[in-house]
Amino acid sequence: MDLQPGRAATYTLRDFSVLVVEDYDFMQGLISSMLKAFGVGNITVCDNAREAQTMLNMSCVSGGAVRPIDMVLTDWMMPGGSGRDLIKWMRDHKNEHIKFMPVILVSAFTSEETIFAARDMGANEILVKPLSGEKLANRLLGIIDHPRPFVKAPSYFGPDRRRRIKDIRGKCRRVLTAEKMVTHVESVQSAS
Repeated sequence: MDLQPGRAATYTLRDFSVLVVEDYDFMQGLISSMLKAFGVGNITVCDNAREAQTMLNMSCVSGGAVRPIDMVLTDWMMPGGSGRDLIKWMRDHKNEHIKFMPVILVSAFTSEETIFAARDMGANEILVKPLSGEKLANRLLGIIDHPRPFVKAPSYFGPDRRRRIKDIRGKCRRVLTAEKMVTHVESVQSAS
């Protein structure tokens, strides 16, 4: 990376490895071409979530035949395992490299329902087809320059879904004082 005063940061992505999960050959080629133009050194392509799971597992084997993968770009609707299946599998994985890996959903099906579902499954970013090199570059740079912390909640694991921090007016509902805290034992006892 080049950081000189007055110049924008530049990145060398030749050691970067991206897994593209897409069932349409033309789109596989288009995304791969864009990534090559950005200087991404290793691009692996799969047709569905099941193949991607195999590739991701193989990439975590030290000294294995598959180079470690740094990021996944996945379609949403594919035969043989959807993007939804893949993201859920990744966020539930025991291997931390896979569990915390950035995921960009690349889909033509971007209804509000799909976007919320992808976000709630743990996608870092969403990119609408047809895509442009500029939009893809912006999503990649967003993940590199502004990584969001991961959140673990009872029904969610993934990148923080909040995009901006809002000023809270009034009393903060998320602050819990020691007096108001109820332990599991206390709640069971009061229910008896």
